[in-house]
Amino acid sequence: MVQIAAFLVFSLLFPATLLAEITRYDVAYIWDTNLESVLDYQQELETLLEPADSRRLRIVGRQNGEFGIIYDLNGTALTSAQLMVKQGEILRKAGLSECFALEDKGYHRLYNVSYGLGPNLDALKKLYSRIYNYLGAEVGKNLFIEETDARNYTLIYRRRGDRVSTYSVAKQHRKLLKRKKIYTSITPENNNPVIFGESSHLNNAQIKEEVQTSATSKKVPGPAAKIVRPTIAKPTPQKTEKTSVTYASGETHVEQSIETLIKDLRRSGKLSSNETTSWVVYDLTKRRSLVDINADQLFQAASMIKPFVALAFFHQVKGGKLLYGPKSRRKMEAMIQRSNNPATNWVIRVAGGPSRCEEILRSHYGHIFKNTRIVEYIPAGGKTYKNRALPSDYIRFLQALWNNELPRGKEIRRLMSLPGRDRLYNGTPIPQGTLVYNKTGSTAYLCGDMGILVPRDKKGRRYPYALVGIIERTSRPKNYGRWMLTRGNVIRKVSTLVYEEMKKQYKLL
Repeated sequence: MVQIAAFLVFSLLFPATLLAEITRYDVAYIWDTNLESVLDYQQELETLLEPADSRRLRIVGRQNGEFGIIYDLNGTALTSAQLMVKQGEILRKAGLSECFALEDKGYHRLYNVSYGLGPNLDALKKLYSRIYNYLGAEVGKNLFIEETDARNYTLIYRRRGDRVSTYSVAKQHRKLLKRKKIYTSITPENNNPVIFGESSHLNNAQIKEEVQTSATSKKVPGPAAKIVRPTIAKPTPQKTEKTSVTYASGETHVEQSIETLIKDLRRSGKLSSNETTSWVVYDLTKRRSLVDINADQLFQAASMIKPFVALAFFHQVKGGKLLYGPKSRRKMEAMIQRSNNPATNWVIRVAGGPSRCEEILRSHYGHIFKNTRIVEYIPAGGKTYKNRALPSDYIRFLQALWNNELPRGKEIRRLMSLPGRDRLYNGTPIPQGTLVYNKTGSTAYLCGDMGILVPRDKKGRRYPYALVGIIERTSRPKNYGRWMLTRGNVIRKVSTLVYEEMKKQYKLL
């Protein structure tokens, strides 16, 4: 039945093709001159599609400067129509624009610089550190270790450029790295799973620093310090975004800046009247609240609930009721890094189900979770609307995570530092070399991100802060894909404002 429908669809769209010589087709999803928007859209697609289908997605370029996402099908008219029918229904249910078939021409593959390929992951991690330290954070922000189809690993500088310009960059790097006996080549962008990146590298360095500090009993700011659990300043329930407020000693100047930005966006129509926002910022160095807007208003949690699920699981590992082995580790990585919903449902099920996860958080971590509701598995289509949480719950969780107050906290931090798209650092002017632990969340009604950013000053000292940004609307937007991209950029603007304030306070880079 699907084959007949697909054939009819394609015969209407491309009637001449049926009589012509066989032409190869791919399936496309979006074209845009802004690469960051295309990458955000790819992340949404990957939460909806099966892992095998996600691996076939490619970022490609056109001569006019546009970037796009295609499914590298290289198929016939019939097979491309079948894929359109199958995926079109998934995309419609999620509120995304439908995909479309196009001839396998008119666009070119993108390329990256490669430094090594092989089965020895530890060796590539050591090579990663050498290249990161030698070429600097500007290259390091886009330095990744990927897992290839052949179960090998490859170390790349993800440039996503055309063949000629990427080859030129590879030659430059080869000259710089020649003394290190590191050689370069170029490789096509294949959308391989990324398993190690800048935050992974910086997180490892952070853990080593903690171990060394612990061994010498030397107190430093951050997770290694033994401090009293900080508390968030009492927020005003259901606080609305203010237009004019007097601030004491400039301590909440950044809150005023955020409120001004939101007001301007509403005036210009870039935020609608049916959209509520929440912004919460906590300085983990001085242990004080910087921004508190709608912190105690209940919002959809979307995928931001997933680190809480991980905590419920690890609580039972600590109690000896569950084991954290290779399989559960893979599921955790898929759940947090790639926001994989089947993996999330596996973790929830093993942890005892939604109500059991909520009960664990409420009973054992009630000082953190004042009103977090885990009531459903992630439903078909990937959009969960019933799980909810307070923005202040995210902040308290992030505080406890940074202060090493949670079971397997270092593992949760590792999971949240795995490379992936975020709305707090990627696409912002925040300097390279900033350590990021985060989890995004998206539904047809919500766009959010929560995490810890750890920037540094000129002497290499780091100053962590927690940030939560949420935009929720009361109705489904007409074009969810465009809405998600524009609201993600609002979160990035707010994150930039927060960084600028932290930069003034701590003389950051």
